[in-house]
Amino acid sequence: MVEREKAEIGVLISMDEPTKAMRTEAAGAGFYVSPWGTHPRIQLRTVTELLAGKGIDYPPTKADSTFKKAPRVTYDEPTTQELPLEMVAERPEAPKRPRRRKDSG
Repeated sequence: MVEREKAEIGVLISMDEPTKAMRTEAAGAGFYVSPWGTHPRIQLRTVTELLAGKGIDYPPTKADSTFKKAPRVTYDEPTTQELPLEMVAERPEAPKRPRRRKDSG
C-alpha cells in the first residue's frame, strides 16, 4: 500500500479490529523518521478509535507543501482621468417630502 502510493506513511481504517496478520504486517513496515520524531509507516485504526479521538501519528504539515501557491498578481497604479463635460450629467434634485404632523395625544 505505502510502496504502491509512494507514500511515507499509510493508514488502514477498518470497521473491525485488525487481525494478528494485519498487526504483524504493519509492525514489519517499520517507522518513518521526521524532524518531529518517528512515526509508524503503516497505522491501523478502527472507525471506533477515530470517533473516540485516537488520531493518526504523522508529522505536522504545511499548507504549501501539498498545494502549489498561485502566482502573485501585481497591478499598476490606477490612473484617474477627468470625464468630458458632455458626459457629466447634472443630478436632478430629489422632490421634497411633506413633513408629518405630530399627533397630540
